[in-house]
Amino acid sequence: MNIEYRITTIFVVVWAFMLMTAAAYAQIPGVAPQKPYSLSGYVKYLSQAVIPETGSTAWDNLIHQRFNFEYRWADAFSFNAGMRNRLMWGDSLDIPAFDKFVGTDPGYFDLNWNWLSENNVIGNTTFDRLYLDWQARSWQARAGRQRINWGMATLWNPNDLFNVYSMFDFDYEEHPGTDAVMVSRSLGFASRADAVWGIGDDWDETSLAGRYRFNTTGFDFQVLGGKKWVDLVIGTGFSGSVWGAGLNGEISYFYPYEDEWEGVEQEQTTVATLETDYSVANRRNLTLRASVLYISNPEDPGNTFIYLNKPLTAKSISFTRWTGYGDLSFDISALSRQTVGAAAYDDGSWFLTATNAYSLADDWQFMLVWQHFNGPGDSLFGENPADMIFGRLRWSF
Repeated sequence: MNIEYRITTIFVVVWAFMLMTAAAYAQIPGVAPQKPYSLSGYVKYLSQAVIPETGSTAWDNLIHQRFNFEYRWADAFSFNAGMRNRLMWGDSLDIPAFDKFVGTDPGYFDLNWNWLSENNVIGNTTFDRLYLDWQARSWQARAGRQRINWGMATLWNPNDLFNVYSMFDFDYEEHPGTDAVMVSRSLGFASRADAVWGIGDDWDETSLAGRYRFNTTGFDFQVLGGKKWVDLVIGTGFSGSVWGAGLNGEISYFYPYEDEWEGVEQEQTTVATLETDYSVANRRNLTLRASVLYISNPEDPGNTFIYLNKPLTAKSISFTRWTGYGDLSFDISALSRQTVGAAAYDDGSWFLTATNAYSLADDWQFMLVWQHFNGPGDSLFGENPADMIFGRLRWSF
């Protein structure tokens, strides 16, 4: 770790916000909040069973509590914090170094720690949002741990350079954040320019990217470019509708300036996705969705456990050249919604899922999820076919 680089980075961030405070302290008429703070969150209990085709069933349990806090002052300024508190117990804790995996923070700042790790129980606290925000007229600046979502599709996001998430992780709705400084300016109707500095320990771990978003002919478009770790990146995306069906697409091209990084060989890679969805407005609120993903040089996924648990990037959102997905969602009743979906990979792997969300009361929800991983013996999911069953109870406040 380069200590001088880290100290300089922190100094620049603090200095930038002090400068903005001095220059833009004036109030903006009509936008003063009724109260200076807000607090929300939830408590969830998740029970999970992993049932392999051969071997014994593994059981895990998770109590997950979250706070979302915002404090506003001087009209243009706010402070936001999102904190996850998790208590885990079960068979997964027998995996070597599992507690270190849970307690590792991939960001520039270490905001993740285990406060309990004994007797087959792990207690963990993570701040996945912790930032200062300034907004005045058409300008916005934000510094700290934040979510920067540049995706235009809903399943796979080659344009999402900073906060890619896994399609298998249904339980982390907020998705992870990144340590960065972002400056944005609104340029008119549906038009915006963003510049982001993703903070890193050195140049190779630093990300710099810009995006321009605009609307024309009823479609939203964006173009982006910059540097993501050791890759130079350019990309574009669109979102709109054709004949009543939603149509979204993204493509990014990654050109590494290093042949190897962190022990992994780097290659030029193109990642693209095309997605469509169609909704039927009837008493079942039927929605159909289909998506295809292309990766010119997919990364080696290791094994199923590694792939399903490692942090993803826009280059590793799948492990094969072509991936297809489709799902169907509909209301069983006014309180119950069902989703069934399937994914196919060109190594022969396939994935099935079914989810039912049931509203027990205004602030209470029960969810039941089934996931099935399978394929030929020489495919990734076929190496260890398994079913995963989840039951989740959630109370929001």
